[in-house]
Amino acid sequence: MKKMHAHTKQPAVVPGPRPRILVIGGGAAGLMAAGQAALSGAKVLVLEKMRLPGRKICITGKGRCNLTNVAPLPEFLGHFGPTGSFLRQIFHQFFTPELLFFFNELGLPTVTERGGRVFPKSGKAPEVLAVFQQWLKGLNVEIRTDTQVDALALHDQSISGVIVGKTMIPADRVILATGGASYPLTGSTGDGYKLAQQTGHTLVPTRPALVPIVTAGSVASELDGLQLRNILVRLFIAGKKKAEAFGELTFTDFGLSGPVILTLSGTVVDALRNKDEVYLLLDLKPALNEKKLDARLLRDLQNRQAETMQSVLRGLMPQKMVSVALQAVQIDPQQQAGTLRSQSRKKLRHWLKNFRLEVTAHRPLKEAIVTAGGVDTREVDPRTMESRRTPGLYFAGEVLDIQADTGGYNLQAAFSTGWLAGRAAAAAAGEER
Repeated sequence: MKKMHAHTKQPAVVPGPRPRILVIGGGAAGLMAAGQAALSGAKVLVLEKMRLPGRKICITGKGRCNLTNVAPLPEFLGHFGPTGSFLRQIFHQFFTPELLFFFNELGLPTVTERGGRVFPKSGKAPEVLAVFQQWLKGLNVEIRTDTQVDALALHDQSISGVIVGKTMIPADRVILATGGASYPLTGSTGDGYKLAQQTGHTLVPTRPALVPIVTAGSVASELDGLQLRNILVRLFIAGKKKAEAFGELTFTDFGLSGPVILTLSGTVVDALRNKDEVYLLLDLKPALNEKKLDARLLRDLQNRQAETMQSVLRGLMPQKMVSVALQAVQIDPQQQAGTLRSQSRKKLRHWLKNFRLEVTAHRPLKEAIVTAGGVDTREVDPRTMESRRTPGLYFAGEVLDIQADTGGYNLQAAFSTGWLAGRAAAAAAGEER
């Protein structure tokens, strides 16, 4: 009799042919894994707990689906921080050029935009999902939706299938591709972590990554909705500069969001967990050094001597920011530009280069684009994506402790790990038969 994991009673076995490969999760990693396993000769069943697969694919990149990035491999890996080294071998097998060729072959043309980001030419994320579904249908991959996997079934410490309700679905290999714990409405609710823990896997604590942050005071809410481009943001933790990023940010009623903030947010989250003091300095004029900015201010003040400071500053910043700036540097909005003292000009110049915002918190995990943490990659073989603890169990995608900045990097990791897991699982299962 097979030993059932986490269940005392022997469940009924599903009649009919035994699927060789079971994929848990119908997201980017799971769909890629399923197709590659089928291409490698396996019979594949995808178990997706939501009514429709690929929900998260359809909302990524603001509904446009940022598929990958054309950055060279060393730079690409750098966006993953310490977890990037695990992906090196994987990307050597399936990386951006292979992914673009894959989509092109399936009839999905792509376009490369600013920052090396790659999108479907149509700009419509649902087309990516449609292409996957058509591809998998042609490979006779079965996708069973509304199906929650409750446990993994083990026999002699090796995977023998999964348990759904009171039913055991047998398999030669199981690929765990359940995603993280962000965007729970898409089905990413952390189920995969529990399944991995059943087999003794170590979890790196999960926390939000690529998440908006909360700032002190009312400044952010006064600027709610304002978007700034070409801004340099410096992150300070416990009084020391830890990181900086250049790009776009958005003020919200609670704090800050936008690409540049999301990029820094992982470091912010960890610092807040450590109860460190965290603040940001926004350089609103990064193209001008202090000397050039001072010359610009002097010129504006001299050329528009009779105008109010409120009027003059409209030429330097969005109108919504003017009152915030004047209040911060204690200048009367109605003061004539020609009467501004050099000390006040210096304060204004400093503020433009060092607009300070205290960070008090981050938004919850359900608002994060990506989950940091997950299954410890040291317990997964990067040559095959197979568990080092449980033979027959493979991992793909965000369930693993791999996460990167915004810009297409995370989806490429999902596709690449799925590609390798599907192929390796099918090959191993085929050799046993």
